[in-house]
Formats: sequence, C-alpha cells, structure tokens
Amino acid sequence: MNVAIVKYNAGNIYSVVNALRRLGIEPLLTDDAEQLQKADRVLFPGQGEARGAMEYLKARRLDEVIRDLRQPVFGICVGQQLLCRHSEEGDVDCIGIFDAEVKRFQPQRHEDKVPCMGWNELDVRGKSNDVSCPLFSGLGEHPYVYFVHSYYVPLCDNTAAVADYIQPYSAAMHKDNFYACQFHPEKSGAVGERIIKNFLAL
Repeated sequence: MNVAIVKYNAGNIYSVVNALRRLGIEPLLTDDAEQLQKADRVLFPGQGEARGAMEYLKARRLDEVIRDLRQPVFGICVGQQLLCRHSEEGDVDCIGIFDAEVKRFQPQRHEDKVPCMGWNELDVRGKSNDVSCPLFSGLGEHPYVYFVHSYYVPLCDNTAAVADYIQPYSAAMHKDNFYACQFHPEKSGAVGERIIKNFLAL
C-alpha cells in the first residue's frame, strides 16, 4: 500500500511515521502534489500554529490539492483543524472540508487548564446509537485516547466522536473520504494503533 504523509511546517509528524513503520508500512513524507494524488492513503498530521501552516500549504497550493483528493484522507490534531473552514488561531481561513470554525478553549473554572493535555474518553456512537464511523470499529463505545490541544472544533454535522473538556466538542470528524481526529492515535497505545489500522483498511 502506498501511504503518503503531507509534509508541511508542523511538528509531531515523525511520531506518525514511526507508528506506520510499526505496522510494517514505510510512508512517503512529501509536499509534492503528484505524489499525494497517487497515494492510496493520505495522512495529514501535525502540531503547530494554524496561520503558519496554512501559509505554507497555500504557497505550494497544497490546500487545493488536499481539497481535491479522492482517496481516504486522515487529518490528525492540527490536521483536523486545518480541514475546517476557519480557525480562531491566527484568524485564518483553512481548507474548508468541514463547515466548522475552530475555537480556543475558554476556561470556566480554576481547574480548567489550557492546553488540554492527557487521556480522555470518547463517545463514538452515531446518531442511531451505533458506532457509525469505521475508524472506531472494534473499539466499543467509550475508548480512551491521548489529547494535547488548546483549540477545538465545536459539535457539528460532521462530528464522528465526542470528547468533553470544558464543553463537549468534536474529537473526530468524517465527511465523504475525509476522516479526522483531534487526539493523537500515534500516542494512544493499542486503541490508537487500531484506529490507524482501521483507516488503512478503508
């Protein structure tokens, strides 16, 4: 299987590379449009700042390339946020797959810390009370995964899993061939490994 990872000025990409290598896959890390278009699967991970990331992507027209991809695409952490319409972080327009605006957490109590860091429970049930997103196949209704983030996507039509920190928010999203998660599957142990396997098996 030909798996590509979008190369841009974001941190944490190599932990995703290593997670794929543990599954026996040697991914291609690239910002070349043709290579991304030819891949069987595309991962769009990263930690970083939204405005700088979008400037890099737009300078290379990678925002257009990503928007037009037809194979399964998996945005992770900032990757999920950049697939949304707009981000408060840097007040920047993003790729626009998901019609949602990324917001910054606003602490409501003294114990609310930003960034949100650590393990949290997901509710992966769909509207029919079944697990509807194939990323979560075989994981039950409430798996635990690892988060590090200061910004979040509110609940919306594309929400595929919910987490609760300060308020409920989109821990994962899905629309057509685009899948995304706010948490880090590559840092979420056996649960995260299963999520990555489920993505590769789509």
